[in-house]
Amino acid sequence: MPRINLLPWREEERKKRQRDFGVALAGGVVAAVAAVLLTMFAFSQMIDNQDSRNQRLTAEIVELEKSITEIDGLERQKERLLARMEIIEQLQKSRPEIVHLFDEVARRLPEGVYLTGMKQTGSRVEVRGIAQSSTRVSALMRAIDDSEWMTNPEVDRVETTQSGRSRQAEFVLYLRQTHQGDEEMEEAL
Repeated sequence: MPRINLLPWREEERKKRQRDFGVALAGGVVAAVAAVLLTMFAFSQMIDNQDSRNQRLTAEIVELEKSITEIDGLERQKERLLARMEIIEQLQKSRPEIVHLFDEVARRLPEGVYLTGMKQTGSRVEVRGIAQSSTRVSALMRAIDDSEWMTNPEVDRVETTQSGRSRQAEFVLYLRQTHQGDEEMEEAL
């Protein structure tokens, strides 16, 4: 008996469905690959954009660090200049003080006392000299105490020596030079 297929449309339908399924599967794979590629492209663009931002920020940070270094250098230079200006100002204020000191020493020096040397370190003054007696040295110290330009006399040593028939006292004493600006500041307080 011959085989007759009375329903050939089922076979055609099955082939058509398999073809449609293959096309849909291929379309899905193509769509999935396209979606993955587009996502990768979008992320790549975002990463490149962020990299360019990071490079710009890095460049700006380098420039700002240079500026900060320059500002620090200028601040140090400013501090040095201000310190120099302060020293110059102090020197300007103290210029006439040495004149007053010598004038005051000459006025306060009692008879019979001769100075052989003076040395000043800061406001401390070392005075060396020869006196006819140690009482003359005491008179010099009292005169220094009464002075407005000198204060705090301290005897370091007094040695009595024989020079021919006369005796003399060689002495070393220290005193402090007062600054008139200091006294004015104390009076203001």
